[in-house]
Amino acid sequence: MSSVKLLQNLLDYCAVKNKVIAKNISNVGTQGYKREDVEFKNLLDENSNSILRISSNKHLSAVNNPVQSDSGFNVVLDDSKEMTTGINNVDIEQEMSELAENTLRFRFASRKVGDYYKSIQNVIKGGGRF
Repeated sequence: MSSVKLLQNLLDYCAVKNKVIAKNISNVGTQGYKREDVEFKNLLDENSNSILRISSNKHLSAVNNPVQSDSGFNVVLDDSKEMTTGINNVDIEQEMSELAENTLRFRFASRKVGDYYKSIQNVIKGGGRF
């Protein structure tokens, strides 16, 4: 799989991760709410030297179906923590930290994908080498 496809997968992951983080933050005071997380990093680590299978070009469908995704990542409930706030298991500091990390990851991937398509555009216009 090309590095552009991997970056596009990363962008899809970041979009879903951002929605999950926003949901966790908005429910920080909701009694009994279970924090959600997105599993993708393990899949990326396991397959970084091999080809990732993609079964759908509509990766953002994972947002509409938060349990299982065809794009290689899942939204899962976080049952591993005790109630950190006394109300639920959402730690606002952790969520804000993950939001900052996710934003940086998204900016990196979008810049790299944008650079790739700009280079293709330059080749099409005859202004550069690919």
